[in-house]
Amino acid sequence: MTKDLTKLWAGGMRRLLAIQNRAARTALREAGLRASDAQAIWLAAQPAAAQADAAPAPAAENTKPRQAPATAPIRESRVGPRAAAWAAGEWQRAEHLPKGASRALAYGLYLPADRPTAGMPVVVMLHGCQQTMNSFAEGTRMNLLADRYGFAVVYPEQSTLAHPHQCWHWYDARQSAGGGEVAAIVSLVDTLAQEHGFDRSRVYLAGLSAGAGLASLLAMRAPGRFAAIALHSGPAFGEARSGVAALDVMRRGLHHDPVALVDGELAGRRHPGMPTLIVQGSNDAVVAPVNAEQLTTQFLHLNGLADGEGVRQGVVSHEHDGDGYTLHDYLRDGASVVRLCRVDALDHAWSGGDDTVPFHSSSGPDASTMIWDFFDAHRRADADTAFDDELAQGAG
Repeated sequence: MTKDLTKLWAGGMRRLLAIQNRAARTALREAGLRASDAQAIWLAAQPAAAQADAAPAPAAENTKPRQAPATAPIRESRVGPRAAAWAAGEWQRAEHLPKGASRALAYGLYLPADRPTAGMPVVVMLHGCQQTMNSFAEGTRMNLLADRYGFAVVYPEQSTLAHPHQCWHWYDARQSAGGGEVAAIVSLVDTLAQEHGFDRSRVYLAGLSAGAGLASLLAMRAPGRFAAIALHSGPAFGEARSGVAALDVMRRGLHHDPVALVDGELAGRRHPGMPTLIVQGSNDAVVAPVNAEQLTTQFLHLNGLADGEGVRQGVVSHEHDGDGYTLHDYLRDGASVVRLCRVDALDHAWSGGDDTVPFHSSSGPDASTMIWDFFDAHRRADADTAFDDELAQGAG
């Protein structure tokens, strides 16, 4: 009996320490500390046994080392701040209040170490439901790539006041919902580009699930702002107009012609096209794989590679089988304009991510690397926001 009570007490103490540690880590992150500083402080506060259990953190490639306090080597741990999330650069958390908006948009900005921001590319990352900017940064490990290749990363965060599960309103284009979220993100991108001198011809957009749904809406409404987009486990565009209809599209796909839905959104207005990478798991029970096929049709049409009868004659396509996945590229002038990646045995999760974070899986190809490789091949040479203004004026 005494032994059982001792085990119960010890278990309770471990849970209490875990809660305290999580609260401390959140405070460090929200204070905007660099990974090296935050983790050094966190480790210094731990018992010696906890520090000994941590594993080495890999150094970011091709970056200049920062001046850090003299400490023992930073060690990686699943229960400590992970270099995969915070890397070696600067993490800034702030809010942006668009002109005329009643609610500020929270966001995180990651800037790679020791690089000028003038002329720097930027990737905007839209999280899915039940995610935050922190969990999306941790799970995708996009900041590690930012350090390696020299781009900034912006993580807009949906408010629980706007949606209790922090879902973006991709299915509701009204100004009070998804339309307002589109406007807020466009305003945020414009403001950050002006403040930091980012390269406006190399602004990219990626989303997961509901974030991918909002990315599709942004591609339709504000194509002049983005050079390319990536849609991971995203719903097909244009049919859902309510939460119930959104669930139906996610589970069964579109009931109407995908091309006709795109044409209905544009209502005769011209569109400059949008290079698009689509990633979908074959075992996704939340967003059925048929959505990826329909998205491919829609973005082929948006890029002038397909019409209502299917892929246009003369469009070159190429299929490549990888280790547990298949890539299908649709090319123009030898460059991939629309790419579909089907990942075997992947459920509703970010492929090749950190599987200690919900909605991310260690299986499958590294989606973050795949996305950056696709983005890096595209620029918006005609970064003309007149397209966006024209589309926004006609939006319902």
